[in-house]
Amino acid sequence: MGLRLFATQQKAFLRVIRSTSSTTQQQKHEPATKELTEEIQQCYSKLDLSFENTKEAFKSKSNFDIVRAYVVLRLCAVQTLVKHNQKILATLRATLGQTLFKKVLKSTFYGHFVAGEDPKEVEPVVARLKRFGVKSILDYSVESDLSSEDAVKTAKSSRLAAEVAPAAFKDRVDSKTLQDTRQKYAVHEEFADRRKDVVSARTYFYEGEDVCDRNRDIFMETVDAVATATHGEGFAAIKATALGRPTLLLKLSESIAQTHNFFKTLTGMEKIQFSRLSEKELVKKLKEFGVKTDSSSVHEWFRSVDFDGDGHVDFHGWSKILDDNAKLGSMFKILNIKTGNLEPLIQNLTEDEEREFANMVRRLVDIAEHAIGKGVRVMIDAEQTYFQPAISRITLEMMRRYNRERGNIFNTYQAYLRHTKDVMECDMQLARREGWHFGLKLVRGAYMEQERKRAAAIGYPDPVNPDFEATSKMYHECLTRLADEHTRRGKGTVSVMVASHNEDTMRFAVNLMKDRGIAPSEKIMCFAQLYGMCDQVSFSLGQAGYSVYKYLPYGPVEKVLPYLTRRAIENGSILKKANKERDLLSSELWRRIRSGQLRYSVP
Repeated sequence: MGLRLFATQQKAFLRVIRSTSSTTQQQKHEPATKELTEEIQQCYSKLDLSFENTKEAFKSKSNFDIVRAYVVLRLCAVQTLVKHNQKILATLRATLGQTLFKKVLKSTFYGHFVAGEDPKEVEPVVARLKRFGVKSILDYSVESDLSSEDAVKTAKSSRLAAEVAPAAFKDRVDSKTLQDTRQKYAVHEEFADRRKDVVSARTYFYEGEDVCDRNRDIFMETVDAVATATHGEGFAAIKATALGRPTLLLKLSESIAQTHNFFKTLTGMEKIQFSRLSEKELVKKLKEFGVKTDSSSVHEWFRSVDFDGDGHVDFHGWSKILDDNAKLGSMFKILNIKTGNLEPLIQNLTEDEEREFANMVRRLVDIAEHAIGKGVRVMIDAEQTYFQPAISRITLEMMRRYNRERGNIFNTYQAYLRHTKDVMECDMQLARREGWHFGLKLVRGAYMEQERKRAAAIGYPDPVNPDFEATSKMYHECLTRLADEHTRRGKGTVSVMVASHNEDTMRFAVNLMKDRGIAPSEKIMCFAQLYGMCDQVSFSLGQAGYSVYKYLPYGPVEKVLPYLTRRAIENGSILKKANKERDLLSSELWRRIRSGQLRYSVP
């Protein structure tokens, strides 16, 4: 269905969904059949939940692979090497020459953490993982190797003249709230290099529309590689900031946040996303604010926020964001409390900026439709909190459009953020109400240190949970809530990827599946870890019959050096986990030597 035709038909479609929603919402998860019950018990009994069965965990590794993994992880524990890794790599390149340098890296760090230079090199890795019960997520991990100074210049040059102007309600909403929100979603020079204090996520900088088009093409090539290598079982990972000017996402995020500020003030409700406000109730609230509610602007505004025509304000009613001719400047309108007129919330966008936003959305749609045509699912990665409202909103609209039959698009939720459970609950409620598949990846989060420093420096509330235990608690509560939703809605309506290296979280999820009667083959709950990390978890799960994925980065040796740097830092900073992995590798190597397997043959 074409995009324009879709936009005109979606309201009618949603009314049909609404008319049958009571039936959909009453649907219950049927008890597990005898076959599924047997599968649950069989998989659970095969799994060593201590994740210390080295024979099973490293069955897929040759002796060379084990020695390399041990040496690489041991080197990652040497803080001096990790701290100066970029200088060391530059010296090695100059000393050895490019050809020998490439061979050395492929035999060591690159070979351990990266699956290959291109899709053709990655295919044998995917096939080998599959033999041992592990599926693949392909991730093109090339980054621009900008200096910090160039990163700051790039960020400053991409600033917009446009501003989110909440003058329509500035006398009603607390001025500090408005200012805090404006500051949170502004470009600040000291944080312009978004790579600082981030070790587990790649960063893209805006280098022009042609580069964004090239990134789209690379993502589509990744989709092709997934389709060829995994035969429809894999995922492609996408980062929205690679596909457009990040400052446009900032403005969209601020618009969302300022609109929420307005409705919180108007309704007196803290969690407005869970409220149901009819036109009559909205008019009553506006009268209390002294607004002339008989104006045509009031009724026009209500129609714009009542997306599905059910007579209630809908805070998600922005499906037109995916339309070919959608304009960001006219998409978000707010009622001026003083004048009673509708005003654009984002003001002074140039035609070039409008076109750039349309291009960004078009690139995401191109990737999604290409992936669906190939039978490949797409995960949109989470990013910093000042981008995330916009990224999540666009992703939700893609889920609305493309997740009617199955989970083609997955959003990402970061459990280290204080508001994650509420945001997930709101989005899940929307999926249930409208009858589409709710697919997500749940992670702990990659930006904690940077987020805390930025909040403290700029002066807005810290968005991060107070400690590790609070994040674990939220992660487990989110998983439990998703299991509840599966029970409520039934088969094929909810799926979650438990993306974590934390063994306690893995044990919690496995036991949750057992307690709730969720079989691995139902594809409701799956697991994921990075390639070259946490193998004792991934392969133990896969060989026991659980659905598990490895995140496979790939790209030319020279161009993935920033990725390798992050992996070295990450492994060096998590000493307890890294120590266990090294000990297990050492134990397995000695086990093979003692049993006469000096020439171990991978099955």
